[in-house]
Amino acid sequence: MKLTSPSQIRLLLLQFQLSPDKRKGQHFLCDHNVLQKTLDAAEVQPDECVLEIGSGIGTLTRALAERACCVLTLEVDAKLIPVLEQNLHSYPNVHIVHGDFLRENLPLRIAETFGERPFKVVANIPYGITSPILDRLFGVACGWKRAVLMIQREVAERLVAQPNTSQYSAISVFAQYHSRVEIVHPVPRTVFYPAPEVDSAIVRFTPIVRALSDENERLLFRIVRAAFGQRRKTLLNALSGGLALPRETVQEVLQMQGIDPQRRGETLSLQEFIQLATALAPHCRPRSLSD
Repeated sequence: MKLTSPSQIRLLLLQFQLSPDKRKGQHFLCDHNVLQKTLDAAEVQPDECVLEIGSGIGTLTRALAERACCVLTLEVDAKLIPVLEQNLHSYPNVHIVHGDFLRENLPLRIAETFGERPFKVVANIPYGITSPILDRLFGVACGWKRAVLMIQREVAERLVAQPNTSQYSAISVFAQYHSRVEIVHPVPRTVFYPAPEVDSAIVRFTPIVRALSDENERLLFRIVRAAFGQRRKTLLNALSGGLALPRETVQEVLQMQGIDPQRRGETLSLQEFIQLATALAPHCRPRSLSD
């Protein structure tokens, strides 16, 4: 069955008496060219493994199975498991798991399935939970060497945004701290069945070495949240309030780092945020760092 054909997808869903559940972000890719662009961006090699977040009906899963030595695919919707078992029965290198990426014991599951082999993450993710997925991907699903995700285009543009732009935000700093982020290709809404209300983009993440210790990293993102939480506030006001520190302390640290206290959060580069986390760490109590 051609899984990139809208008519074939409709017949398949009819066979199993199913309809796409928009609440779960079920929009099935039905364009071979976009599928190929996703695969090209991932550059999966025969000796590599792949973790897929959200199997859908198995369109991407099947294409990955033809390139990788092993595919672990997680699908939260129990009703789609029989569909996947039918569409993927001829691929013994695919491990279908009925599970939630946000709740699954990923280190254990990955170790059991991949062992010590390198792996990549490739997925068309539900747009409504992009931030939690990225948070878990960077935090718990450690060890991956590349991630290629289909993401809402507006969010993708925020992920790659630079300082002093309207799209630059806390998620920009978060993603760029953990990885080199690239928009590989824009994707129109018309290549999905049913079509979502927004356009998409293929985004590639390449992990980079973390610049801070665990404690200072937690502080970094407290600083970022405080700086972007009220964009109209100056850094002096945003950080003194957000970190519960005396204004005099914050002002002194900012000035010592060569940062004007009257600047606003959206003007700071990632490197300046990292500098601030290191400089402010001695002034923040351990209790605050674990927030």
